[in-house]
Amino acid sequence: MTDAWAAPERQALRESATRFTEREIVPYLPDWEDAGEVPRELHKRAAAAGLLGVGFAEDVGGQGGTVVDVSVITEAVIEAGGSSGLVAALFTHGIALPHIVASASTELIDRYVRPTLAGETIGSLAITEPDGGSDVASLRTRGTRDGDAYEVTGSKTFITSGVRADFVTTAVRTGGDGAGGISLLAIDKDTPGFTVTRPLRKMGWLCSDTAELAFDHARVPAANLIGEQDAGFVAIMRQFVHERLSLAVQAYATAQRCLDLAVTYAKQRETFGRPLIGRQVIRHKLVDMHRATTTARAYTRGVIERAVEPGDDNSQLSLALDASIAKNDAVEACDHVVDEAVQIFGGAGYLRESEVERHYRDARILGIGGGTNEVLNDLSAKLLGYGAARAQ
Repeated sequence: MTDAWAAPERQALRESATRFTEREIVPYLPDWEDAGEVPRELHKRAAAAGLLGVGFAEDVGGQGGTVVDVSVITEAVIEAGGSSGLVAALFTHGIALPHIVASASTELIDRYVRPTLAGETIGSLAITEPDGGSDVASLRTRGTRDGDAYEVTGSKTFITSGVRADFVTTAVRTGGDGAGGISLLAIDKDTPGFTVTRPLRKMGWLCSDTAELAFDHARVPAANLIGEQDAGFVAIMRQFVHERLSLAVQAYATAQRCLDLAVTYAKQRETFGRPLIGRQVIRHKLVDMHRATTTARAYTRGVIERAVEPGDDNSQLSLALDASIAKNDAVEACDHVVDEAVQIFGGAGYLRESEVERHYRDARILGIGGGTNEVLNDLSAKLLGYGAARAQ
């Protein structure tokens, strides 16, 4: 059976991403963590290296490829010494652009997609609001049509790359209550009435800027509507599948990196006259870490391969279920492995300059972003038909 992930062109892509990470990211990552953001120039360098546009068609300015190729890059970046926070910052366009591409609007693609994939601009996605997280259908930011513009009022929070972004793909309520009244607008950062109210300080993902955004009667051209009015909820849900799979990849790749670091440390670190790896309790920990990592990777990769061709409505529902399970499984594996890695490193693993310490902090967001573990379990129960029994 042919392994699609080991195809020669994907091996070359993995090697390219590894070299880029070792050369352009690893030496500078601690400084970016302290600065709270990655430099804009990194986007241009990633584009020049042929990495930024992978997963986007050539006719919109990308390098082509599928979600498998995007996942190969994510694996390589993290396993070469990058981090999930770095992936979130550098590849935010992976959640900011797909809705625009799917709209097939030549004007919007030329204005937002092409320059972003060239590393010239940065985009972000704004859905979450201060009084609501995963409940997208209840968002309150209002976009009222007024002539040739929408007047937007409301706020967003936890917006990845929101500080640096030049534009934000924003979910607003243009219709009535519920899922049917939501639309997407591309809102430029320099729009009067649109402000970044504050950057957010976080436990992890320190190199990934995160912001609160405010809209105070911000007038957005009607031409910036992405897709059809009041049809944004379906577009958002469809892209959530890919976001969840991306987070699952980040989770098992982080686990693999921490396992690799723990094995190396256990071989080098001596206690009471022999290496740590000479002790059965450490070897058994490493085996459990390996098992959790490899099973999460195998399951997630299988779902990703199906996501390349999602099929009919029933297939898409099945894909949504499996993506939710894959994310939760990978997050659970990652949580276990990063915790054990810090334990194996001991005091050294608790120090800020230790790489496993960064992964430990970064991993905590993976079970929250893209739908919390609890929300995805509840969604999975519904998709499996495990509805609550009615009281008689």
